[in-house]
Amino acid sequence: MRKEDKSTVIEQIAATIKEYAHFYLVDVTAMNAAATSALRRECFKRNIGLMVVKNTLLKKALESLEGDYSPLYVALKGTTAIMFCDTANLPAKLIKDKAKDGIPGLKAAYAEESLYVGADQLDALVAIKSKNEVIADIVALLQSPAKNVISALQSGGNTLHGLLKTLGERPEA
Repeated sequence: MRKEDKSTVIEQIAATIKEYAHFYLVDVTAMNAAATSALRRECFKRNIGLMVVKNTLLKKALESLEGDYSPLYVALKGTTAIMFCDTANLPAKLIKDKAKDGIPGLKAAYAEESLYVGADQLDALVAIKSKNEVIADIVALLQSPAKNVISALQSGGNTLHGLLKTLGERPEA
Protein backbone atom coordinates (compact mmCIF):
# COMPACT_ATOMS: atom_id res chain seq x y z
CA MET A 1 0.00 0.00 0.00
CA ARG A 2 1.35 3.42 -0.94
CA LYS A 3 1.98 6.04 1.71
CA GLU A 4 -0.75 8.32 0.28
CA ASP A 5 -3.27 5.47 0.46
CA LYS A 6 -2.30 4.74 4.04
CA SER A 7 -2.78 8.35 5.09
CA THR A 8 -6.20 8.39 3.39
CA VAL A 9 -7.24 5.23 5.26
CA ILE A 10 -5.95 6.67 8.56
CA GLU A 11 -7.99 9.85 8.01
CA GLN A 12 -11.07 7.80 7.14
CA ILE A 13 -10.75 5.69 10.31
CA ALA A 14 -10.23 8.81 12.44
CA ALA A 15 -13.23 10.54 10.87
CA THR A 16 -15.43 7.51 11.51
CA ILE A 17 -14.31 7.32 15.14
CA LYS A 18 -15.15 11.03 15.58
CA GLU A 19 -18.57 10.52 13.98
CA TYR A 20 -19.76 7.95 16.53
CA ALA A 21 -19.94 8.30 20.29
CA HIS A 22 -18.77 4.74 21.07
CA PHE A 23 -16.55 2.14 19.45
CA TYR A 24 -15.55 -1.44 20.20
CA LEU A 25 -12.44 -3.31 19.13
CA VAL A 26 -13.37 -6.89 18.32
CA ASP A 27 -11.21 -9.94 17.63
CA VAL A 28 -12.36 -11.62 14.41
CA THR A 29 -9.22 -13.72 13.87
CA ALA A 30 -10.97 -17.10 13.85
CA MET A 31 -13.96 -16.00 11.76
CA ASN A 32 -14.20 -17.20 8.18
CA ALA A 33 -15.71 -15.13 5.34
CA ALA A 34 -19.25 -16.51 5.84
CA ALA A 35 -19.22 -15.77 9.58
CA THR A 36 -17.84 -12.28 8.96
CA SER A 37 -20.57 -11.60 6.38
CA ALA A 38 -23.23 -12.80 8.82
CA LEU A 39 -21.78 -10.50 11.49
CA ARG A 40 -21.84 -7.57 9.04
CA ARG A 41 -25.53 -8.24 8.25
CA GLU A 42 -26.43 -8.42 11.93
CA CYS A 43 -24.54 -5.17 12.62
CA PHE A 44 -26.38 -3.47 9.76
CA LYS A 45 -29.76 -4.58 11.18
CA ARG A 46 -28.88 -3.06 14.57
CA ASN A 47 -27.42 0.21 13.17
CA ILE A 48 -23.88 -0.71 14.14
CA GLY A 49 -21.02 0.14 11.80
CA LEU A 50 -18.37 -2.54 11.26
CA MET A 51 -14.93 -2.00 9.75
CA VAL A 52 -12.04 -4.47 9.59
CA VAL A 53 -8.79 -2.56 9.95
CA LYS A 54 -5.04 -3.04 10.10
CA ASN A 55 -3.81 -2.59 13.65
CA THR A 56 -0.99 -0.19 12.71
CA LEU A 57 -3.36 2.07 10.77
CA LEU A 58 -5.87 2.04 13.63
CA LYS A 59 -3.13 2.95 16.10
CA LYS A 60 -2.06 5.89 13.94
CA ALA A 61 -5.70 7.00 13.60
CA LEU A 62 -6.15 6.88 17.39
CA GLU A 63 -2.91 8.83 17.87
CA SER A 64 -4.20 11.53 15.54
CA LEU A 65 -7.33 12.09 17.64
CA GLU A 66 -7.71 14.24 20.73
CA GLY A 67 -7.65 12.26 23.94
CA ASP A 68 -5.51 9.45 25.30
CA TYR A 69 -6.32 6.10 23.72
CA SER A 70 -2.99 4.49 24.67
CA PRO A 71 -4.58 1.86 26.98
CA LEU A 72 -6.27 0.42 23.87
CA TYR A 73 -2.96 -0.21 22.08
CA VAL A 74 -2.37 -3.49 23.95
CA ALA A 75 -5.52 -4.88 22.27
CA LEU A 76 -4.17 -4.24 18.76
CA LYS A 77 -3.04 -7.76 17.97
CA GLY A 78 -4.44 -10.28 15.52
CA THR A 79 -7.30 -9.39 13.21
CA THR A 80 -9.24 -6.41 14.50
CA ALA A 81 -12.65 -5.08 13.55
CA ILE A 82 -14.14 -1.87 14.88
CA MET A 83 -17.83 -1.64 15.77
CA PHE A 84 -19.22 1.90 15.79
CA CYS A 85 -22.47 2.91 17.42
CA ASP A 86 -24.25 5.83 19.10
CA THR A 87 -25.79 3.61 21.81
CA ALA A 88 -23.12 2.37 24.20
CA ASN A 89 -24.41 -1.11 24.95
CA LEU A 90 -25.66 -2.27 21.52
CA PRO A 91 -22.35 -3.73 20.28
CA ALA A 92 -21.80 -5.44 23.65
CA LYS A 93 -25.23 -7.08 23.44
CA LEU A 94 -24.52 -8.19 19.87
CA ILE A 95 -21.15 -9.68 20.85
CA LYS A 96 -22.74 -11.48 23.79
CA ASP A 97 -25.58 -12.84 21.59
CA LYS A 98 -23.34 -13.95 18.72
CA ALA A 99 -20.19 -15.03 20.54
CA LYS A 100 -19.65 -18.75 20.28
CA ASP A 101 -16.44 -19.97 21.89
CA GLY A 102 -15.37 -16.33 22.22
CA ILE A 103 -15.81 -15.52 18.51
CA PRO A 104 -16.15 -12.62 17.92
CA GLY A 105 -14.32 -11.65 21.08
CA LEU A 106 -14.16 -8.27 22.73
CA LYS A 107 -10.68 -6.79 22.83
CA ALA A 108 -11.44 -3.30 24.11
CA ALA A 109 -14.04 -0.56 23.94
CA TYR A 110 -14.54 3.17 24.26
CA ALA A 111 -18.02 3.70 25.69
CA GLU A 112 -19.55 6.57 27.69
CA GLU A 113 -16.20 8.37 27.64
CA SER A 114 -14.47 5.45 29.40
CA LEU A 115 -12.01 2.85 28.19
CA TYR A 116 -12.66 -0.85 28.76
CA VAL A 117 -9.84 -3.28 27.98
CA GLY A 118 -10.25 -7.05 27.96
CA ALA A 119 -12.95 -9.59 27.25
CA ASP A 120 -13.87 -9.67 30.94
CA GLN A 121 -15.40 -6.19 30.55
CA LEU A 122 -18.24 -7.46 28.31
CA ASP A 123 -20.78 -7.82 31.14
CA ALA A 124 -20.03 -4.31 32.38
CA LEU A 125 -20.57 -2.97 28.85
CA VAL A 126 -23.85 -4.85 28.45
CA ALA A 127 -25.05 -3.34 31.75
CA ILE A 128 -24.53 0.24 30.54
CA LYS A 129 -27.91 1.87 30.10
CA SER A 130 -28.69 3.89 27.01
CA LYS A 131 -29.91 7.47 27.27
CA ASN A 132 -33.50 6.39 26.55
CA GLU A 133 -33.36 3.66 29.22
CA VAL A 134 -32.13 6.16 31.82
CA ILE A 135 -34.88 8.64 30.86
CA ALA A 136 -37.51 5.87 31.16
CA ASP A 137 -36.21 4.96 34.63
CA ILE A 138 -36.34 8.59 35.76
CA VAL A 139 -39.88 9.06 34.43
CA ALA A 140 -41.00 5.89 36.23
CA LEU A 141 -39.45 7.13 39.47
CA LEU A 142 -41.11 10.53 39.12
CA GLN A 143 -44.52 8.99 38.36
CA SER A 144 -44.47 6.59 41.29
CA PRO A 145 -45.16 9.14 44.11
CA ALA A 146 -47.88 10.84 42.05
CA LYS A 147 -49.59 7.50 41.43
CA ASN A 148 -49.45 6.72 45.17
CA VAL A 149 -51.06 10.07 46.04
CA ILE A 150 -53.82 9.65 43.46
CA SER A 151 -54.46 6.09 44.62
CA ALA A 152 -54.68 7.19 48.26
CA LEU A 153 -57.07 10.02 47.40
CA GLN A 154 -59.29 7.72 45.35
CA SER A 155 -59.41 5.02 48.00
CA GLY A 156 -60.10 7.61 50.71
CA GLY A 157 -62.91 9.07 48.62
CA ASN A 158 -64.42 5.65 48.08
CA THR A 159 -64.26 4.89 51.80
CA LEU A 160 -65.89 8.20 52.70
CA HIS A 161 -68.58 7.69 50.05
CA GLY A 162 -69.32 4.17 51.36
CA LEU A 163 -69.55 5.44 54.94
CA LEU A 164 -71.97 8.23 53.98
CA LYS A 165 -74.06 5.83 51.92
CA THR A 166 -74.27 3.35 54.80
CA LEU A 167 -75.21 6.10 57.23
CA GLY A 168 -77.84 7.39 54.80
CA GLU A 169 -79.44 3.96 54.38
CA ARG A 170 -79.66 3.34 58.12
CA PRO A 171 -83.11 3.64 59.61
CA GLU A 172 -83.50 6.53 61.98
CA ALA A 173 -83.61 5.37 65.56
